Amino acid sequence: MTEIFEKLRNLQDILAEKYAIQHEIEEAPKKLFSQDELLARLKKEFIEKNAGYEELRKKVVQLKTELAEAEAAREKGEKGMDTITSHREYEILEKEIHDAAEAEQNIRRELQKHEKLLSEQNEKLKQDEKLIEVQESELNAGKASLNKETAGMQKKLDKLAKQEEKIIPGIDPEIIFKFQRIIKSKETGIVAVKGNVCDGCHMILPAQFANQVRNGDDINFCPYCSRILYYQEAEDGENDYFHLDDTGSLTDFEDDFDDDDEDEDSDMGESMADRETLKELGYDN
Repeated sequence: MTEIFEKLRNLQDILAEKYAIQHEIEEAPKKLFSQDELLARLKKEFIEKNAGYEELRKKVVQLKTELAEAEAAREKGEKGMDTITSHREYEILEKEIHDAAEAEQNIRRELQKHEKLLSEQNEKLKQDEKLIEVQESELNAGKASLNKETAGMQKKLDKLAKQEEKIIPGIDPEIIFKFQRIIKSKETGIVAVKGNVCDGCHMILPAQFANQVRNGDDINFCPYCSRILYYQEAEDGENDYFHLDDTGSLTDFEDDFDDDDEDEDSDMGESMADRETLKELGYDN
């Protein structure tokens, strides 16, 4: 069994490192999660802003068309002044020119306002586009670096797998299966028993079970933490709190309890006899 225990201790180191690397590989993508999330949000906002920009651009095109129509109407009225023959025609044409000129001015002001907004939005879109490019470049660089790190960790896993294959022959597959599960949850799968105490969970073990571990005839699992146990002589002072020969039984406890009852009954009998004696002597009050 000594050889098996030695194999398990070596296997423990390999598995602990293996599971730590696997966990690191699983957690690695989370390092880029915030960058990925930020990039997705920037792209979504860019699409929304661009849609607003397109609506504004269409409005500017429409205002330019309306402005051109208003200018044409004003110019037509101004040319018509040369052909009027009456005062009535003059008044009508003058009003048309005035209305066309006023509409032209209103449209021009509206157009200038929208063109300014369009220019501002265009500038913001350019800035957002540059920011997206930077974020995308950084994210791609991070992914490339992460892939390189992951590849390096995978090489370590392959090396550990070969070491594991060399150790496991001769060990019961069921033992290995349990051992692997223990290490995944507790990192250590094989620990010493010192003075009846499991060195993994520090629980006091039953004396008979501790003796089985001490004999080393079979593989035993701690009933409290499930780790594999092997016996190790405790150093001076480590087993002062508990010894194999100090373990009693419930029968011993009951015997001690009966002895205490007998002592109490005896004391009670003696007390009653003393009271009777005092009564005979006249000290009953």
